[in-house]
Amino acid sequence: MAKIVLQKALALGGVASRRAAEGLITAGRVKVNGRLITKLGSRVDVEADKITVNNKPLAFERKVYFLLHKPAGIISTVRDDRGRRTVVDLVPSQERLVPVGRLDVNSTGLLLLTNDGELTFKLTHPKFEHEKEYESLIQVPHDWDIKSVEAALKRFVHGVRLVGGFKASPAQAKILSQKSNDRFLISIILREGRKHQVRQMIDSIGASVVELKRVRMGPIVLGNLGVGKHRALTEDEIKLLKK
Repeated sequence: MAKIVLQKALALGGVASRRAAEGLITAGRVKVNGRLITKLGSRVDVEADKITVNNKPLAFERKVYFLLHKPAGIISTVRDDRGRRTVVDLVPSQERLVPVGRLDVNSTGLLLLTNDGELTFKLTHPKFEHEKEYESLIQVPHDWDIKSVEAALKRFVHGVRLVGGFKASPAQAKILSQKSNDRFLISIILREGRKHQVRQMIDSIGASVVELKRVRMGPIVLGNLGVGKHRALTEDEIKLLKK
């Protein structure tokens, strides 16, 4: 196999994202064939070289990719110190899976899980600006009509202020349907993912979230996958994610 840079090898081995792998190297926690490597840019052959992290051999697992329809009440982490169920509990696998990004405990919808550290980095780092699409049932003030809701959603195009003074990047939003006099189902598409961002955006226009579901991440759509169910990504879907 052709040689690749060490930090990429660590990401391929599922140790960490490529950025985090750089930190492991400069911290003196990585050896190649018994020799400590602390400078970035070293190249290795993952089939011939013995790579260790914290003196533990690096094993290259087969890469696996799953799509989960996350239910409400499930934590989007690998483990929880309070003993609550996590998304990893819902996707049995011999490989060590990590969620790609997060959905808060009360949100539902599309969540990817994989052991591909490099892909996880590309899908979650803000500089790559991958689209994420959400559908939300919102509650609006009783005196709002549909034109009031449309006007409020247009504010997302210019970016709204979030908790802490952060300004959200421009986002797209539209009404999908009106459920009652003061409840609307809307779609929101954004290219960043701060903690609780969608909920804060909706709060900022004077409405509130009743339900929130992610339905798309980049080219991958949730489709009709049942709540709590999971499936492996197809080869075509994996290729699209890696573009």
